[in-house]
Amino acid sequence: MKYTNNTIRINVIFIVGVVLLFGLFFVKLGYVALEDEVEGTNIAKLAESRSVATRTLTAKRGNILDSDGHYLAQNMNSYNVIAILSESRTTDERYPKHVVDKEKTAEKLSEVLLPLNKTMTKEYILKLLNKEKLYQTKLGPGGNGITEQTKKTIEELALPGIEFEKSLKRYYPSGDFASYIIGYAKTDEEGNTKGELGIEAFCDRYLKGKDGTITYQRDAYGYQMANSKYTYTTPAEDGFDVYLTIDQHVQMFLNNAVKKLVDFDPSWVTLTVADAKTGAIIGSSSSPSFDSNKLNLVDYNNPLTSYAFEPGSTMKIFSFMTAMELNKYNGEKLYKSGTIKVGNYTIHDWNKVGWGDISYDVGFTYSSNVAAILLSEQITKKNMIQFYSDLGFGAQTGIELSGELKGDINIDHISEVASASYGQGITTTPIQMIQALSVLTNDGTVLKPYVIEKIVDPNKNEVVYQGKRTEVKKVYSTSTVKKITELMDLTVNGDDAKATGKVYHTDAVRLIGKTGTANYSENGKYVTGSYNNIRSFAGVFPRDEPEYIIYIAIKDFKGSSKDIGSVIQGLVESVAKYKNLDERVSDLDPSKIVEVPNVLNKSVDTSVSSLQAKGVTSVVIGDGNVVVEQYPKKGMNISQKTKVFLVTNGNKVTMPNMSGWSSHEVVDFCKLVGVKYNLEGDGYGYVESTDIATGTVIDANTIVSVNLKRIEPESLVEGGL
Repeated sequence: MKYTNNTIRINVIFIVGVVLLFGLFFVKLGYVALEDEVEGTNIAKLAESRSVATRTLTAKRGNILDSDGHYLAQNMNSYNVIAILSESRTTDERYPKHVVDKEKTAEKLSEVLLPLNKTMTKEYILKLLNKEKLYQTKLGPGGNGITEQTKKTIEELALPGIEFEKSLKRYYPSGDFASYIIGYAKTDEEGNTKGELGIEAFCDRYLKGKDGTITYQRDAYGYQMANSKYTYTTPAEDGFDVYLTIDQHVQMFLNNAVKKLVDFDPSWVTLTVADAKTGAIIGSSSSPSFDSNKLNLVDYNNPLTSYAFEPGSTMKIFSFMTAMELNKYNGEKLYKSGTIKVGNYTIHDWNKVGWGDISYDVGFTYSSNVAAILLSEQITKKNMIQFYSDLGFGAQTGIELSGELKGDINIDHISEVASASYGQGITTTPIQMIQALSVLTNDGTVLKPYVIEKIVDPNKNEVVYQGKRTEVKKVYSTSTVKKITELMDLTVNGDDAKATGKVYHTDAVRLIGKTGTANYSENGKYVTGSYNNIRSFAGVFPRDEPEYIIYIAIKDFKGSSKDIGSVIQGLVESVAKYKNLDERVSDLDPSKIVEVPNVLNKSVDTSVSSLQAKGVTSVVIGDGNVVVEQYPKKGMNISQKTKVFLVTNGNKVTMPNMSGWSSHEVVDFCKLVGVKYNLEGDGYGYVESTDIATGTVIDANTIVSVNLKRIEPESLVEGGL
């Protein structure tokens, strides 16, 4: 082929043009490579931003524990059930990765999830699976936050297209247990957990921790590149652990007591035990209550702090003490009981007719309104308000719980002064009553109640807050405390059959106290009816060396005073036995009290022998040969009848012979092993039978049910306590 001059010229021009274009391209490329910015854009930063990602490192929420370190609230792995709906997920038809048979899938999942949530019917799940144009869908609400065991059950169904999304869930191992004190926390869709009631809410700023971040270089698929120099991490700081003053055994006794009272269909019950020398709340139970895992609440108000009501005759403790402190009291002086005129009102004693001419001391044990009113006339309004205020009534105690009410002690007219002397016309809360009762056990000084023992930073293993005894004010003298203690003793333990507290007497320990019955109003009017009142009891035990304060209030109780007294007797006896205060047990003399030795990391044989030498029975948990945990802990003083549990390094745990065990020993064992339990029968008794045979292997899925019977220690079967 011949090329003309024009053709050659065109080819040359084309080649030169191409060369020039490439030259310009490389010049531009060099410019971009050498310069930080091009046309106002930082190229290096742009490239880095497109290859660098940042994600949040979620802090672990702190735990809530009781005074012995048992978990009351903790984090656990949970899972959300996901259904893959898009066929594009399946690349090999032999191994489908999406939901193929929706009918079957809905039916099988419903069998597992419906018992957990009544919403999860076959029809409801099928509706979720039939959603169009979705790649995947969550099977909520029943498929959200399921446990490891439920996940395993669903996996065994081998349903194509069913997958799981891992998350953390707040878990309350004891369920309905001091629920209003512990409270609960909720996790939102973004995974943020926030406390909404009780300690979970009050201590949220301590529990929640501080999230961290990780910044890393990613590849084209978005995954973190290994050994990348662009990885920067700000560590997450886990939340603090909160230890409560709650004693799990005392709390269990309280729960059992409330259950017995609920049989009489009251509107509500609140029952609390506090440490008499420190003000620490060691147990508080109520009805209605709730399971913090299920959030089956009917009332968001904590009865301990958020119920304010007219306290009734338990206030006579303080009106009588005030008269004594002001030298206006002569216990032997006689007065006419029955009725008294106050302004335009005629006020009666509770039995309407009184008991004739009786002394003021007797008037206290009979719970005479007339006696209290006559004393109030000597006290005067100013002094009554001052002393009631000094005791903490009409103000928040400051306990570490949200929603605390102040109550109302506004007193103006002479009739209000009179009614306030016997606990009507004013309102108080149970926690205020606990606080005021502390004057009986601390030589007239008010102690502030508290429920947090300590807060620990697990990141540094440091105690950042320590709860302690806090004196509020000295209100009464030693002589006043001594005198009212004598009257409260006569009320419960005296020989006079007409004393109002006789039904609370127990031979186990010297309990002293005062009863109360108050009317309550609705819509501005007092409610009338045989059972329409609020009954209460305020007590202290033992009398001579007080260890505990107890207060109960119960509304619309459909039983008798004897029924309430019987339940409180059982409660006090259980606490007395547990704390080695039972005066009836002959072998609790000093020679029978031993100090628990330290057997941690020692062989099982050596540990058992060491305890036997002290006359103490041990219960070995697991098939290991070394002790890794013990309870009670080293250094504790216990009765020789108290069992010491030894947890070994073995994994195989078998059911022991629980015959004759006390209820709190059953709880100790189950909590150490990590199994659930049901206590049936008398909550203050001893094990009569169990539903699991001795020697049976048990694990986390086991539920131990025991039947308790109230029997005296001497009649227990051999091998018991």
